[in-house]
Amino acid sequence: MGRVGSCYDNAVAESFFATLKTEIGTQVWASRDDARRAVFAYLGYYNHDRLHSTLDYRTPRETHMSYRQDLALVA
Repeated sequence: MGRVGSCYDNAVAESFFATLKTEIGTQVWASRDDARRAVFAYLGYYNHDRLHSTLDYRTPRETHMSYRQDLALVA
């Protein structure tokens, strides 16, 4: 987080939502529950299966697990 009014404050969130809109589309769901299920399914894919170029083409889960292992080795 930067200072108040910094253009970088929401960069990660804005990038995520742009990706969400691109990959899940702007469908119209029959109900709010259907839309919620679709978004949660996408979140599972995003965190466990989708490769991220900023993470050296690993998933966020892989990166998180390797970070925790690195911390355990240091301690």
